[in-house]
Amino acid sequence: MSPRRPLLALAALAAATAALSQPKPVEERRMAEVERGRAVAEARCAACHAVAANSASPNPESPGFEDIANRKGLTSATLREYLRNAHNYPDAMQFKLDRGQVRDLSAYIVTLKRSDYKPAI
Repeated sequence: MSPRRPLLALAALAAATAALSQPKPVEERRMAEVERGRAVAEARCAACHAVAANSASPNPESPGFEDIANRKGLTSATLREYLRNAHNYPDAMQFKLDRGQVRDLSAYIVTLKRSDYKPAI
Protein backbone atom coordinates (compact mmCIF):
# COMPACT_ATOMS: atom_id res chain seq x y z
CA MET A 1 0.00 0.00 0.00
CA SER A 2 1.34 3.33 -1.03
CA PRO A 3 2.01 5.90 1.76
CA ARG A 4 -0.02 8.37 -0.25
CA ARG A 5 -3.24 6.34 -0.09
CA PRO A 6 -4.05 7.10 3.57
CA LEU A 7 -3.30 10.77 2.93
CA LEU A 8 -5.59 10.81 -0.10
CA ALA A 9 -8.35 9.09 1.86
CA LEU A 10 -7.93 11.59 4.69
CA ALA A 11 -8.04 14.50 2.23
CA ALA A 12 -11.21 13.11 0.60
CA LEU A 13 -12.84 12.70 4.00
CA ALA A 14 -11.91 16.27 4.97
CA ALA A 15 -13.35 17.62 1.71
CA ALA A 16 -16.59 15.67 2.15
CA THR A 17 -16.95 16.89 5.73
CA ALA A 18 -16.36 20.48 4.66
CA ALA A 19 -18.96 20.18 1.88
CA LEU A 20 -21.55 18.82 4.31
CA SER A 21 -20.92 21.57 6.84
CA GLN A 22 -21.42 24.42 4.34
CA PRO A 23 -24.32 26.75 5.10
CA LYS A 24 -27.52 26.08 3.24
CA PRO A 25 -28.04 28.15 0.11
CA VAL A 26 -30.21 31.23 0.59
CA GLU A 27 -33.11 29.82 -1.42
CA GLU A 28 -33.11 26.62 0.62
CA ARG A 29 -33.18 28.61 3.89
CA ARG A 30 -35.98 30.80 2.54
CA MET A 31 -38.09 27.77 1.57
CA ALA A 32 -37.56 26.32 5.04
CA GLU A 33 -38.76 29.63 6.58
CA VAL A 34 -41.84 29.59 4.35
CA GLU A 35 -42.69 26.00 5.31
CA ARG A 36 -42.25 26.73 9.02
CA GLY A 37 -44.39 29.86 8.56
CA ARG A 38 -47.14 27.84 6.91
CA ALA A 39 -47.06 25.44 9.86
CA VAL A 40 -47.31 28.36 12.34
CA ALA A 41 -50.21 29.79 10.33
CA GLU A 42 -52.07 26.49 10.35
CA ALA A 43 -51.46 25.90 14.06
CA ARG A 44 -51.95 29.42 15.45
CA CYS A 45 -53.94 31.45 12.92
CA ALA A 46 -56.25 29.18 10.91
CA ALA A 47 -59.05 29.18 13.50
CA CYS A 48 -59.81 32.78 12.46
CA HIS A 49 -57.90 33.54 9.24
CA ALA A 50 -57.87 31.90 5.84
CA VAL A 51 -54.21 30.96 5.69
CA ALA A 52 -54.18 29.59 2.12
CA ALA A 53 -54.86 31.36 -1.15
CA ASN A 54 -58.40 31.35 -2.53
CA SER A 55 -60.06 30.45 0.76
CA ALA A 56 -62.47 32.14 3.14
CA SER A 57 -61.65 33.00 6.73
CA PRO A 58 -63.60 31.01 9.35
CA ASN A 59 -64.15 34.33 11.15
CA PRO A 60 -65.64 36.82 8.68
CA GLU A 61 -64.03 39.69 10.63
CA SER A 62 -60.53 38.23 10.16
CA PRO A 63 -58.85 39.01 6.85
CA GLY A 64 -57.44 36.14 4.87
CA PHE A 65 -53.67 35.98 4.57
CA GLU A 66 -53.95 36.45 0.81
CA ASP A 67 -55.80 39.74 1.45
CA ILE A 68 -53.13 40.79 3.95
CA ALA A 69 -50.29 39.86 1.58
CA ASN A 70 -51.76 41.99 -1.19
CA ARG A 71 -52.24 45.17 0.79
CA LYS A 72 -50.54 48.15 -0.78
CA GLY A 73 -47.09 48.75 0.69
CA LEU A 74 -46.93 45.47 2.63
CA THR A 75 -43.50 43.88 2.73
CA SER A 76 -42.04 41.12 4.81
CA ALA A 77 -40.35 43.82 6.93
CA THR A 78 -43.55 45.82 7.56
CA LEU A 79 -45.41 42.63 8.39
CA ARG A 80 -42.68 41.52 10.82
CA GLU A 81 -42.88 44.90 12.55
CA TYR A 82 -46.65 44.53 12.98
CA LEU A 83 -46.40 40.95 14.23
CA ARG A 84 -43.66 41.82 16.75
CA ASN A 85 -45.91 44.38 18.43
CA ALA A 86 -48.59 42.32 20.12
CA HIS A 87 -50.42 45.48 21.23
CA ASN A 88 -51.58 45.72 17.59
CA TYR A 89 -53.53 42.49 17.93
CA PRO A 90 -57.26 42.38 18.70
CA ASP A 91 -58.18 40.84 22.06
CA ALA A 92 -58.80 37.46 20.44
CA MET A 93 -55.14 37.30 19.41
CA GLN A 94 -53.55 37.54 22.81
CA PHE A 95 -50.73 35.09 22.26
CA LYS A 96 -47.04 35.53 21.65
CA LEU A 97 -44.92 34.70 18.66
CA ASP A 98 -41.17 34.47 19.10
CA ARG A 99 -38.83 36.23 16.65
CA GLY A 100 -38.33 33.09 14.60
CA GLN A 101 -42.07 32.50 14.29
CA VAL A 102 -42.58 36.13 13.26
CA ARG A 103 -39.87 35.81 10.58
CA ASP A 104 -41.25 32.52 9.31
CA LEU A 105 -44.90 33.62 9.35
CA SER A 106 -44.12 36.82 7.45
CA ALA A 107 -42.04 34.85 4.92
CA TYR A 108 -45.04 32.59 4.33
CA ILE A 109 -47.63 35.36 4.08
CA VAL A 110 -45.71 37.34 1.46
CA THR A 111 -45.64 34.24 -0.79
CA LEU A 112 -49.39 34.83 -1.23
CA LYS A 113 -48.77 38.18 -2.96
CA ARG A 114 -49.92 38.16 -6.60
CA SER A 115 -49.68 40.76 -9.31
CA ASP A 116 -53.17 39.82 -10.58
CA TYR A 117 -54.81 39.87 -7.14
CA LYS A 118 -58.36 41.19 -6.92
CA PRO A 119 -60.03 41.35 -3.50
CA ALA A 120 -63.31 39.54 -3.03
CA ILE A 121 -66.33 41.83 -3.03
